[in-house]
Amino acid sequence: MWFRDAFGPNAVHGQIVKTYSVTHLATPEAARRHSPAAVIAVSRAAVSGTPDQISTSYVERGNLSIRMASRRFTRLTNGFSKPLDCHVAAVALYVAHYNLCRVHETLRTTPANALGVADHVWSIGELIDAALTAVPPKPTPTAPDRRRRFQVIEGGKQQFLWWPIFSATTLQT
Repeated sequence: MWFRDAFGPNAVHGQIVKTYSVTHLATPEAARRHSPAAVIAVSRAAVSGTPDQISTSYVERGNLSIRMASRRFTRLTNGFSKPLDCHVAAVALYVAHYNLCRVHETLRTTPANALGVADHVWSIGELIDAALTAVPPKPTPTAPDRRRRFQVIEGGKQQFLWWPIFSATTLQT
């Protein structure tokens, strides 16, 4: 199981499945709605170990924090990341700032200081210097069995011209 491979045999993991109402899906307002429908049922199941409590609160709070701090996660903004490399770099800078530079109210220090990973609160300048001096990893070639294989289909262009071509005179009639 991937979860135990990543976090060890003593890690616990639970899953929450929410069932949403499906009323009003045929109405035009459902297509324009940005929030999900109302939750009508919630089921919790242990996937690994025996979790005391299964909750999405911490994950949802983390998602909200990163969406509010970095607009790259918000689809309807001009800062939305399309290239994966740009997105990875933005997330890495956010995580580094969140853990090394930002003093958290409840901790009264940074998470890195609280865990003993850092000995002081980093300044933005220190973070930028560290980011610029880091050696980026060299790209690894894709394994031959994972490469996309393209196949040329004879007459392929003709197969995709299925839509009718209208002229201005046929549209007026």
